Amino acid sequence: MAFKVDPITLQVLTSAVYSIAEEMSIALIRTSRSTNIKDRRDASCALYDTAGAIAVISQSEIGTPLHLGVMGAAVGTALSKIPASTLEPGDDLIMNNPYPAGPGHLNDICVISPIFYRNELVALVANQAHHVDVGGYAPGSMPFGVTEIYQEGLQIPPLKLSRRGELNQDVLDLVMQNVRDPKDLKGDLMAQIAANNVGERRVVELMDRYGKETVQRYMQEIMNYSEQRMLAGLRRLTPGKYSFEDYLEGDGWTDDLIKIKVAIEITKDKFVVDFTGTNKQVQGPLNCRPASAAACVYYVLKAVLDPDLPGNAGAFRPVKVITQPGSMVEVQYPGAVANANIITTMRIVDTLLGALKNVIPERVVAACQSNQLFNIGGLNPRTNQRYSYIETYGGGQGGLFDRDGMSGVQMHMTNTRNAPIEVFEASHPMFIERYGLIPDSGGAGRFRGGFGKRRDIRVLSTGNTSTMSTDRARIAPWGLFGGGPGACSAFLLRDAKGKTVRLPSKGTRRIEQGSVISCITAGGGGYGNPLERDPERVRFDVLEGLVAPQNARKLYGVVLKASSQVDLSKTAELRRLMGSKKKASSAKGRRVKGKSTGQA
Repeated sequence: MAFKVDPITLQVLTSAVYSIAEEMSIALIRTSRSTNIKDRRDASCALYDTAGAIAVISQSEIGTPLHLGVMGAAVGTALSKIPASTLEPGDDLIMNNPYPAGPGHLNDICVISPIFYRNELVALVANQAHHVDVGGYAPGSMPFGVTEIYQEGLQIPPLKLSRRGELNQDVLDLVMQNVRDPKDLKGDLMAQIAANNVGERRVVELMDRYGKETVQRYMQEIMNYSEQRMLAGLRRLTPGKYSFEDYLEGDGWTDDLIKIKVAIEITKDKFVVDFTGTNKQVQGPLNCRPASAAACVYYVLKAVLDPDLPGNAGAFRPVKVITQPGSMVEVQYPGAVANANIITTMRIVDTLLGALKNVIPERVVAACQSNQLFNIGGLNPRTNQRYSYIETYGGGQGGLFDRDGMSGVQMHMTNTRNAPIEVFEASHPMFIERYGLIPDSGGAGRFRGGFGKRRDIRVLSTGNTSTMSTDRARIAPWGLFGGGPGACSAFLLRDAKGKTVRLPSKGTRRIEQGSVISCITAGGGGYGNPLERDPERVRFDVLEGLVAPQNARKLYGVVLKASSQVDLSKTAELRRLMGSKKKASSAKGRRVKGKSTGQA
C-alpha cells in the first residue's frame, strides 16, 4: 500500500525537526566560552538523515548561511574517512579542513555525532563553530602574507574526538597544543559536543513518540515538500539566461582587481549557476572551494524566492552549480582560503543578486558593504597571558524595493552579531574610544542604503600582531535602478605619537601598544531614483544627523526650512531642475562607450 502523507503530521514533524536544530544552537551558545560564539553567535547546527545519501533535514535559523551551506560537505567528507558503519553510540567526530570538501576555512571546526535508536543508526547531528584561533602564522588564523593553507593553521582531518562517550584526550591535547588560546578552544569544543547531545536526545524522544519508521519516512517527505516549493518559486521566474560580474580589490599581495563572474540559466525546473570566467585562483587567502560557492547560491535562491522555505537538501535538488578547477571558486590544494568566508563569499552574493536584478527586482537588494575583519593577538597585561580576538564588523545593507537598507549590521553569508562594548572591553585588553554610524555613507535612492559604522579601538596589550581585512575600499557598493553608491570602507592607524595613516585594505602587521585602529565600514548602495524619495524620510535622516542638510538638497532635491520643515514649493522646483540635469547627464553617458556609472 502506497504511503499517504498526512499534511498535519508533516507540519508537526517539520516544526519538530527545525526546533531540534534551534535548541542545539541555543545550547551551544549558552555553554560556549569565547565571545565570538556566546555573544556573536558565530556557530550553526543541523540535523542529517542517514537513509540513503547523507542529507540535511533541518538547519538552525541561529547561525550563518555559509556554515549551513558547507556543513553537508563536511559531514560527507568525514563519513568517507570514518564510515557510518564504524560509528557507535557516544562517538563524536571532529574535522576542519576545506579540502577536499568541508568548512570554508580552518577556524570553522565541525563536530559530527551519530544518533542511535534501539542500537540502530537513524540520523546524525552536526554543528560548526568559528574558533578564535587555530594556530598558524598570526593570531586569529586568518593572516595575509600567506600562500598556502599550511600557514593558516592546524588542519584537522576527520578524527574521533570521543569514543563511546569518552573524550579522546590525545586528540584534544594535540589540537590545544597548536593554538594560542587553548582554554577558549577547549571550552567551545565541549559546548559543541553538548549541543549535539541535546540534538540526540530530542530525536530519540521524537521517535519514542511517533515511531522510528514514521519519523524517518516524514524526514524524506520534508525534503520532498521543500523541493516542490522551490520548483513553484522557479516557475514564477521568467526563463532565460542572465549574467553579471563584480570585482574584489586585490588579494593582499597585489592590488589587481579579481573578477567574479556568473551566468545563470533559469528553466521551469532547473536553476543553473555557472562561474566560468571567474578569476583563476589567487596567491592570497581569498580562494574558496565549490561548497562555499554553492552555499552562496543556496542562500540567494532561498532569499529571493521563498524566505520561509524549510532549508534542507530537498530544496536545492533543482540547483546546479558549475565551477572550474583552478579558479578562485574551486581552488586547488594547498591554496590559501582563510579570508574567503568574509570577503569572497560576499562578492559572490552581490554578483548573483546583480544577475537577478531584472528577473525579480522586488526581491533583490543593492550591493552591501563587504564584511570587515579585525583580528589581533598579544600579551594581556591584566593576566600576563596571551589572548586572541576576532570580530567581523557590519556596515550598510543595500536599499530594497520597498525599504531602506539596515545600518551597521552583518549581511548575507555571515549573519553574526555585534559584540557589545562592555563584553569586548571586559574580555580583551582594548578600549573603545569611538563607536557609531557614519553620516552620509548610505547610497542615495528612493530607498537609501544603510549607513556604515566606525569603531576606534585603543590597543592596551603588548607584542601585538593584527590582521585587518576589508573590501569595497575602492569600488563602492553599487546602487540599483538609479540609486547611488554607498561610501567606501577604510582602516586608519593612529600610532602612540599621534600620527595617523591609512592602512592597506588587507594585511597582517605588528601593532604597538597605545595605537588606535579605526575600522570604517562601507555603506550600502541605494535603490531607485533619489528624487523619488519621500521628503519626510529625508527630513527624518537630517534631524537624526545621518544626512547633512546640503546633501538633502544636493542628492534628494529636498529643501528644509529653518524650522526643519520641508519647503515643498522649493523642493518641487529643485527636483524638477535636478531631474532635467540627471536626464541630460544620463544621455551623455550613454554616448560614451564603456563609461562607468557606478550602478548595476
